[in-house]
Order: sequence, then C-alpha cells, then structure tokens
Amino acid sequence: MRKIRSSLVGVDQGSVVLFSDFQDGGEMWTGTGPRECRRPVVFSEPYLSPPVVQAHMAMWDMDSDSNGRADLAAEDVTAQGFTIVFRTWSDTRVARVRADWMAVGGIAGEDDWDIS
Repeated sequence: MRKIRSSLVGVDQGSVVLFSDFQDGGEMWTGTGPRECRRPVVFSEPYLSPPVVQAHMAMWDMDSDSNGRADLAAEDVTAQGFTIVFRTWSDTRVARVRADWMAVGGIAGEDDWDIS
C-alpha cells in the first residue's frame, strides 16, 4: 500500500497516441521479433514525490492473422513525469496504439512552507 504524506492529493491524467505505423509502414506494423515504443509524459505540475501511475491501452488496432501480443507499462516514474512503454514480439503486427494514464500522489499546497 502506498501512503501519501500530504494534506493535498493531486490526480493528473492524459492520453497519448504511441504510434500509427500502418500509415507509413513503421516497425510495429512491418517488423517481427521484439519491438518497443517509448513516449515521455510530463505531469501538468510536479508531485512532492513520484506518484502512483496507472497506464492502459485505450485503443489498439492489431492484425488478425497472428496472435495479439502486447505489454504496456509506466516506467521511470519521477515527481515530474514518466515514460509509457509499449512492447510486442514475435510475428504480431500492430497498426496503432493509444494509451491513457492516471497519476495519483501528494502535491504542495499554497500554504506549504519551503524551508530547503
């Protein structure tokens, strides 16, 4: 369990189109084997410490001739942002993916003192 030591909790959210490879013959659509796509996300304002981040695929378009193999993760989470990482492998062909995310964590209030 994550305990938040702040009188204020911030919730930030967004949506990121990770790629649309069917339009230009990109690697996710034409390649085979291990492939990944990484996209940085910056929070609308920084948290006091790295927040809890949940990411999920909100839209995916995969070829039906092979198994749909996908892994989506939020990595390198800091107080300022994180990286959304999509991975696939083998002969899976992925045309496009959009990921939605939500971050929850402690934020500074207007009345908080900065004594650093």
